[in-house]
Amino acid sequence: MRLVDVSDFDFDLPESAIALRPAEPRDSARLLCVGQDLERGLSDHHVHDLPDLLDPGDLLVINDTKVIPAALKATRPARPQGGGGDVALTVNLHKRTGPDGWRAFIRPAKRLRQGDTVIFANDFAATVMDIHRGGDVALQFDRRDAALDQAVALHGGMPLPPYIARQRPADDRDETDYQTVYADEPGSVAAPTAGLHFTPELFDRLNARGVTIARLTLHVGAGTFLPVKSDRTEDHIMHSEWYEVTDAVDQAIRAAKQGGGRVIAVGTTALRALEASGGQAQSGETDIFITPGYRFKVVDGLMTNFHLPKSTLFMLVSALAGVDMMHAAYRHAIQTGYRFYSYGDSSLLWRR
Repeated sequence: MRLVDVSDFDFDLPESAIALRPAEPRDSARLLCVGQDLERGLSDHHVHDLPDLLDPGDLLVINDTKVIPAALKATRPARPQGGGGDVALTVNLHKRTGPDGWRAFIRPAKRLRQGDTVIFANDFAATVMDIHRGGDVALQFDRRDAALDQAVALHGGMPLPPYIARQRPADDRDETDYQTVYADEPGSVAAPTAGLHFTPELFDRLNARGVTIARLTLHVGAGTFLPVKSDRTEDHIMHSEWYEVTDAVDQAIRAAKQGGGRVIAVGTTALRALEASGGQAQSGETDIFITPGYRFKVVDGLMTNFHLPKSTLFMLVSALAGVDMMHAAYRHAIQTGYRFYSYGDSSLLWRR
């Protein structure tokens, strides 16, 4: 039976379980292996044990997107009449809409009107084209293409998740920590965090084990991290995200399946791209929303961090491994001190 009640995906998480810094070195993070049924149980490892948990012929699919400095400060200048003084704004870009356009979450959006100018620096500004629900604002910038990318890189900062940003500001460490070692394609406004645990040395050991690595790209946007505000999963609307699955990935999947290997997505973003494409070479937008009852077409396993209660990502892992299994796994993780969220520990889940 397909679950539709968002409360089915709730759990209690102590504030102390939220990681504010990653493990050092990256692959020293803990790794909870979740068996295919409750009888096989749970086992505790570290990420550097991953080669021992996989078999020769298995395929790991990673997301090579690169996080851009999408967090900016801005000012809405005082209006000539009835607008009060200057208004300080926090701007988080979340979806590129064209050569000179971005959708952005802006606070306080209620102080903006269509046609307002938003100033990021003396020579860098945008115009408010539209205002959507939840502070989602359409911006048209005063430059385009590479010039816009360069201005964002100059004036923006690393877009840390809100639960970290509320407790400390982003700093120089985050420029490295919040980026995978294989990040190559700029475009994400949040990291594919399961990949943060990988090191060159770990890739060498996986290669020696006979595990194949394939790269796809999904630019992480609001579809991945926006909270679910409805009471029923069917009422939640996912934002779309751009992805590309290449011929090389298609061929690697076919080779793994034909050889009896398993396809393991590194992160929910890689999984969503694989399932949206059916494992076939293609690119485009996806708003795929995976909840219990979904029939997986490609993925056999998933490496992923620990997610927020009632989030679309906890729904996704529950669809893969089972709701009861994931609640049991998260209870174990909390009781034994695993660290949660973007900078936290990891898990290895197998399709039920």
